[in-house]
Amino acid sequence: MANDFRVFDESSEQLPKEIVDLAKHIAKLPPPYRGNMDAVYERVVDSVRRRRRILSLVQEALSQLRLDIKYLMFDLDATRDERDALKDKLEE
Repeated sequence: MANDFRVFDESSEQLPKEIVDLAKHIAKLPPPYRGNMDAVYERVVDSVRRRRRILSLVQEALSQLRLDIKYLMFDLDATRDERDALKDKLEE
C-alpha cells in the first residue's frame, strides 16, 4: 500500500510516464523482488530529478547570459556613439 502512495506522489512531480508505469509494475511484484527493484527505481528517480534540476539551472544560466549580452551590446553601442560624437567634436 505504501508503494501505491509513492507512485501517485511521484507522478504528481511530473515524472515521465514510463517511470510512473515502471513504479506501478514494481508495486505488483512479490515482496522479495520488489525490495531489490525499489532501490534501483529510487536511483532512477533521483537521477531524473537531478537531471531536471541541472537542466533548469542551465536554462536559467542561458537566460542570464542572453540578458548580459543584451546589456553589453547596449553598452558597446553607447560607447561607439560617444566615441563618434567626440571624434566629430575634435574634427571641428
